Amino acid sequence: MTDGFGRLLIARFVGFRLLPGQIVALAALGLIFFGACLLMLPFATHPGVDISFLDALFTATSAVCVTGLIVVDTPHDFTLFGQGVVLGLIQIGGLGYALMATMILLILGRRLGLRDRMMLSESMNTMDLQGLVRFVKLVAMITFGLEGLGAVLLTLRFAVELPWGTAAYYGIFHSISAFNNAGFALFSDSFKSFQTDWSINGIITILVIFGSIGFFVFEDLLGNLRGQRFRLQTHTKLVLVTTALLIVGGTIGITILEWNNPSTFQSASIGKKLTISYFHSVSRTAGFTSIDIVDMRDATLYFLLLLMAIGGSPGSMAGGLKTTTAAIVFLTIINMLRRDRDVEVFNRRIPQDLITRALCFTVLAIVMITGMTLLLDSTESQPFLFLMFEITSAMGIVGMSLGNGETLSLSALFTDFGKVMIMLSMLLGRFGPLMIGLFAVKTAVSKPYRYAKARVIIG
Repeated sequence: MTDGFGRLLIARFVGFRLLPGQIVALAALGLIFFGACLLMLPFATHPGVDISFLDALFTATSAVCVTGLIVVDTPHDFTLFGQGVVLGLIQIGGLGYALMATMILLILGRRLGLRDRMMLSESMNTMDLQGLVRFVKLVAMITFGLEGLGAVLLTLRFAVELPWGTAAYYGIFHSISAFNNAGFALFSDSFKSFQTDWSINGIITILVIFGSIGFFVFEDLLGNLRGQRFRLQTHTKLVLVTTALLIVGGTIGITILEWNNPSTFQSASIGKKLTISYFHSVSRTAGFTSIDIVDMRDATLYFLLLLMAIGGSPGSMAGGLKTTTAAIVFLTIINMLRRDRDVEVFNRRIPQDLITRALCFTVLAIVMITGMTLLLDSTESQPFLFLMFEITSAMGIVGMSLGNGETLSLSALFTDFGKVMIMLSMLLGRFGPLMIGLFAVKTAVSKPYRYAKARVIIG
């Protein structure tokens, strides 16, 4: 009787006080805390390494939010167990706790209720409940399939220089980190030692791109290949075109801006310049580096900052404003300049509510990045551009950083307050859009009247 009454109270509390999106966010916070506790265990770090709980919490937050900002040297300070904890947090954080839990339930043969489907759909950035279980299976197949293939290819490459066991471990770790756009590496200098190695550059960047375009694109592409659909959806076209333009434009932009920089590109061949530029253009969503980006010109750093702010695509491992949002804002500006009635792309009209949301998300992103940077500037003794770069990297869950002069992120030099602000930025970047989406999808209250139009002069 008492047990049944307790379950009823819990059910009522969960059912009426917590929305599915809030459950996802709270579960992520629980996972972060649990991961931090595991990283505090004596056998998680090497002897002599003193890690505070705040640094462990920062590392766990960065892993779950698949960001890659580090205040502890992953390969040298953490043991194999500690690195395994980080890798597990990356995998769960990348796929989303709800997706992982659903996969377990499916394996056990349990059917999903409406609440389970709502929680899953919100964690994966979609409100379509139809075909959700099939979509989950597709996500699992793509994720583990591409991670497995990447691990095999990287293992074969690393085996040229390392023992097979070590090569396999490095292959698995970096494949998962790359596909999840996490930016964690088992090399203290990230990929600086492989800046002209096309096999490493190619495998890593392809995994990053696949992880950043979104599973909706994969579903649409596979549907067309199987003959289930006869044309690509507008979303897929917009993602693919925008992603290609960002990669090509980013590569050209970085190359031009750094062409005569004596600290980076001046003495490099054209092929090396393009390789390094391409790597960082792709890594705008993942945070891997192949040169010391602190040596880049301020103009290049700001250009990278803008690329990081845009980030990846909806329903992907990457964060940021999202490619489709940036594309809609750009198309809206073009539409305004042309004075066209509708915003159109690929012979389709963009609904007005999507335009409004895209503009709102853009303004919110600018306000949050600016506000957090101003806040950090009052507590941290670092150049303003460096602070904005770190905040954008954290909020875009990228992980690229100007560093502390050694092997760690700039955040390692921050005060405890500064580190907390970076952790909050990572959480906002990962779960902020989900929480905003909860309000965006609610049906507005219908009023029985409408006010007369107001005339306001702008511009």
